[in-house]
Amino acid sequence: MVENLRIVLIFEANSEKFPETMFEFDQYLGFLAIMTVLTIGFWLMIFLLTFVIPYWLGGSIIELIKEKREAKRAKSEK
Repeated sequence: MVENLRIVLIFEANSEKFPETMFEFDQYLGFLAIMTVLTIGFWLMIFLLTFVIPYWLGGSIIELIKEKREAKRAKSEK
């Protein structure tokens, strides 16, 4: 019992060194802004890597194949 009381008293004596709030309000708003930007950037990269870039590469490969077929047809007609 006395040992528990000592631990509580030591904790209460040391707790005065820590501020009551972790962030001020403007720091909290800055933290939220940074987290919002990072989250938007993360989901934008996921969207680009899973949809836009494969769509772009697939379309360019299909167009390249079509151009080669047309060149081959034009060469064979001459």
